Amino acid sequence: MSLARDQIKPLALVFDDDGLIPNNPLPLLLYKHAFDIGERDPEQAVEDLFARNGWGDRWRNGIFDYQHYHATVHEALGVARGRAMVLFGGEQGEAIELTPGDIAVLPAGTGHKCLFASHDFRVVGAYPPGPKMQVTRPTPDNYRRALQSVPRVPLPETDPVFGKDGPLPRLWK
Repeated sequence: MSLARDQIKPLALVFDDDGLIPNNPLPLLLYKHAFDIGERDPEQAVEDLFARNGWGDRWRNGIFDYQHYHATVHEALGVARGRAMVLFGGEQGEAIELTPGDIAVLPAGTGHKCLFASHDFRVVGAYPPGPKMQVTRPTPDNYRRALQSVPRVPLPETDPVFGKDGPLPRLWK
């Protein structure tokens, strides 16, 4: 897998709290074409990239087709195969097409749901060290709890794409 560190700059998107999904004042980072998908096993290539950079609890699947967020942990999503249109930031957020080689890094509390996915869509998820991921649906009670938990989620020490020298530690300070 090759990474062009000097050529890849993440798109940074900040979403407002919508009253049910807290989102986060930290930006969602979107790395377009962050890795070469020419690998024979692109899922393994994404897992290896995340592992090298200290992001664990990896999984392979798709993205839920209902609005949700993670109130206790940040999440990295690396697209290995196919394509999907994903709504980030809640129902009033932004729909973004994800394609092979793209990586989205969601700060805790960022709403997301899959609007459409190709039949072969495959994403690898990973998390920085810390609490386990929990899926949180947008309800008034969950929202109230998330307003307390999201600001306490520790910042990752590494960027899931570029490690300690990547842009995440600088952009999320």
